[in-house]
Amino acid sequence: MSGPSVALIADHTSPEGCREYLAEAVEVLTGAPPCRIDSRHFAACGTGRVRERDGTRLRLHVPEQGVEVVPDVVVLYEIPPHRRRSLAAFQRLLAHHRTVTLGAGVAAWRAATEKDRTLAYFRRDGVAHMDTVVLSRPGAREADAAFERLGGDVWARPVVGTGGSDTFHVTTGTQLADATAYYARRHSAWLLSRDAGNIVADGRRHQFRVFVLGGRVIHAREHLQAATDAPCNTCQGATAVPIAPADLPRRLADLAVAATASVGLPFAGVDLAIENGGVVFEVNVQPAFIDGELETVAVPYVQAHLDALDRTAESRGGGHRRPAHGLRHGSRVHGPSPQVA
Repeated sequence: MSGPSVALIADHTSPEGCREYLAEAVEVLTGAPPCRIDSRHFAACGTGRVRERDGTRLRLHVPEQGVEVVPDVVVLYEIPPHRRRSLAAFQRLLAHHRTVTLGAGVAAWRAATEKDRTLAYFRRDGVAHMDTVVLSRPGAREADAAFERLGGDVWARPVVGTGGSDTFHVTTGTQLADATAYYARRHSAWLLSRDAGNIVADGRRHQFRVFVLGGRVIHAREHLQAATDAPCNTCQGATAVPIAPADLPRRLADLAVAATASVGLPFAGVDLAIENGGVVFEVNVQPAFIDGELETVAVPYVQAHLDALDRTAESRGGGHRRPAHGLRHGSRVHGPSPQVA
């Protein structure tokens, strides 16, 4: 019996490279590579076509790639934040046809991608975060008032952004004016958040990235940033130190799970600090992987899709059952899996 058909749909212009980890994870778990499709074909005005095949699965046709596939599983990942809303109609199709995927949550994607919405959900659910003000094309007086109220040591970031290249540490009036002008030129709403004071004894800034899948922590890392005015992201030069879930402070694990649940995601990478009793900075819909995270993150993420496929087959009275495939470097990953569309 052949293994399940997996479509890996990602934006092929993205420089992050998550799709390479996921493609390898699919092959490790199923014995075959996925069918790779550029997500832009299924965005608004894209040329990709979606047809119902048998009332339970969809046929995906991409003439420009010469691809036509009826996938058992769709892995939808590595979509840049500014392109996510254009995939909403496609996500709704996946959800309507009960496609096995973790990527059909339109409302959850938006809640985590648009940081003003994230903030509103955190306030509603009591998720701890640093005091934050949302600004939309503010005048100098409004920006100055927010800056002073937050103590004159803040971080400015856009409502929708990625990678930290448009995020600034602001401690002076001149820096605030520069940030205000920067976002105004881009017609971007933005946020000011009080600095968390997350500096360790050697002077480096630090925070944690915690990966949550199906309501539990599957992996974590600590980020250490020597440039304390730069975002504490690996893509901005921070050093990552892996942490086993059992070694993560319990309050951080609980906070990461709560933040993920607050925005409604089945899987996320949560950025947070232990200072101030533990506070969340951001919930990443599709966190980037780094070396060493094939088996700790990418494989469990794909495994969750395959487990959902098995449950779907069982609920339909048998149907397609996949053969068992072991990992190349260890046993299969087990544990609770999130709900799928």
